[in-house]
Formats: sequence, C-alpha cells, structure tokens
Amino acid sequence: MPSLFPEPSQPRTPSTRQNSEKWLIAHCDGGARGNPGPAGYGAVLQTEDGEKLTELSEFLGIRTNNYAEYSGLLGVLGWALEHGHRRLRVISDSELMVKQIQGRYKVNSPDLKPLWTEARSRIAQLDEFQITHALRHKNKDADRLANLAMDRGMGRTPEPKGELKATPYPKHSASSSPMLRGFTRDGVVHLLGDTKLPDGIFVKIVPE
Repeated sequence: MPSLFPEPSQPRTPSTRQNSEKWLIAHCDGGARGNPGPAGYGAVLQTEDGEKLTELSEFLGIRTNNYAEYSGLLGVLGWALEHGHRRLRVISDSELMVKQIQGRYKVNSPDLKPLWTEARSRIAQLDEFQITHALRHKNKDADRLANLAMDRGMGRTPEPKGELKATPYPKHSASSSPMLRGFTRDGVVHLLGDTKLPDGIFVKIVPE
C-alpha cells in the first residue's frame, strides 16, 4: 500500500555546502483519472542553471486529484532534504495547493490536512522555500511523468528503472480470472458469495 507521505527511494546522502547555497527548482504535478481514480504524480528537479538532476514519478493507487498534487509536493520536499538542498523553489499548476501552502486558502478537507501538515513540517527544515502557480502548459514535463505513473499503475507501460517509482498494481484478465456474478442495487454492484476484489481493480459489467 502506498505510503501516506511519499519518500524518495534513494539512500540518504550527506548534505553539501554547494547544495545548500544554490536554489533547487522543481516542477511537480499530480492527477487522477476519475476523482477519485487511479492517481499518480510526477516531478522534474533541476538546478537554477537549468541542469536536470532527477525525475520522480509514482503511482498512488486510487486517490483524488488534490491528494496526488500534494503527493508530488511531498515527493519533491523529501528528495530535496535527502540530497542536502536547503533552498527550494516549487512550480505547480494546482492553484488550490499553492494557495493553501502559502496560507491564502484554508485546508478544510480531512484527507488533505495531514498532507498539508507534513508538507509544512518539511518546508520548515529548509533555509528558504518558494512555491508559485503556473499554467499547465508550463508544467508539461511534470504532467507527462504523472501520466506515465498512472499508465504504469493501470498496467499500460513497463515498470520504470532507476529513480522513477511505481507501486504494484493488480492486473487481471478474462483468461486468468474466473467470471464473477452479482447484481446492482441503487447503482452499486454487489458480488455474490464471499468474493472480495482489491481496491483499484477495473471490472467489466455485462447485463444478463
């Protein structure tokens, strides 16, 4: 099950004076296909001179768009802290998340409040932090990585190598899984017997 607070997969590296003095620039994005639905985040981290340092991409399971956006921010913050970067500038196309982190919007959602709290805790460990809102077309690389994460989670692309991350996602097919029977009531599907399906699985319903 994905961690509530995404962490980078690489081992901790010592902080360096060079990393602590320069700005780390991060573009992050998150999304869900359905709300909630299969969700993922992506991020591109680079130096202030434009040198790309790494890319992050993680499937989150069945989550909301806003949860995925916050997960992207947490992933970026975790990577920056683990690699000794003390000055971080984040660009996101989520106006809600940006303004909540800036303190301009209140966080009313019980699902987002712990993510906001953890993000603020990590931000407090930095020397300097900035977050700004950008339109989606200016965040296209992070958006691409978020979509790749969702594709991987839905079994549409191979597993990544290196820094990119993926959470295992159950794959089922008609040839490998028996046909299940059930009925609908008030728009909800009820399976017969004691059958239980894992969260996030896609099913095909055929009326009899």
